[in-house]
Amino acid sequence: MPLFSSRTSRRPRIVPALDDAELARVLGRLSKRGGSARTADVTLVASLLEETGDDWDRLGHRVSVLAEATAEAEIAAAWLGREPRNPDALLFHAWVELARGLRDGVLEDAGQVVSRCYLAAELRPEDPLPWVVLLGVARIERYGQNDVNAVWREATGRDRWHREAYLQMLAYLSPEEGGSSAAVLDFVDVVRTRIPANAPCAAVELTAAVRQYQGLLAQGGVRAMTAGQLWEGGQIAAALEQAAGLWAKPGFFQHAAAQADLNVLAYALCAAGRAADAHPVFQALEGMATPWPWNVDGPALQRFEQHLAKAERGRQGGFGGA
Repeated sequence: MPLFSSRTSRRPRIVPALDDAELARVLGRLSKRGGSARTADVTLVASLLEETGDDWDRLGHRVSVLAEATAEAEIAAAWLGREPRNPDALLFHAWVELARGLRDGVLEDAGQVVSRCYLAAELRPEDPLPWVVLLGVARIERYGQNDVNAVWREATGRDRWHREAYLQMLAYLSPEEGGSSAAVLDFVDVVRTRIPANAPCAAVELTAAVRQYQGLLAQGGVRAMTAGQLWEGGQIAAALEQAAGLWAKPGFFQHAAAQADLNVLAYALCAAGRAADAHPVFQALEGMATPWPWNVDGPALQRFEQHLAKAERGRQGGFGGA
């Protein structure tokens, strides 16, 4: 898997597919005609997901990216109309509805999404992804904690380290979505010691820390001025140190969204005033930026390039601060 090399010269760009060449090919070939859905579009999406098989990590990445890219098209509806009992079609349609719901803050028909997830789970019992979508539904509908915990057990019982399951739960627990900082900390404390260092969900602790840091910046005043202290000690500093020493090593990460997690690490190191230490992470990324976390205080690519330049200067012995 060609994630890493020593080149840093590639122009920064945002590619939703990340390093998934087959997904990128499908995205490039999909119709750009908005609400219309050609038979060829349905075939492209269906074939790609079928070929992915039971690689639940890769399937989750592909379905989520395709759902975002086609949220305004009718591909999901056309496919489901053609194959109403195809688990991939059911999953894809549910994820498209979830993508719209997370964007708009409301699901058009939550009951229908839930029903399709249950049918997909019945047709393919080993698949964790219908349960992952239900975690997303829980975020919008604000299910009670006991109900969410039950869905969480179903998802992780099928794929213990599924990245998207952990991120959906993290978002559900966040203060921005009706949870609390204490709930996030409790969740991270419970899971961090169990997660293998190179698991697909290994970035959940650092992701939570970056969100906490950005929340402090958003509050302004003294909290924003002292936000950098978050990285200076305790478990967060230890997590950042471990990630900095491991994640950018060639072949260490093998999951589909590894480059997204490396973006989180690069951002965290720069936020901690360790731009020079972020240099090998930027090398591994080869210019592959993700919108979040860079887009919180400006255009993502611009902020990525600014921090990349600081990392280069820091490596050369110049200014390396955040």
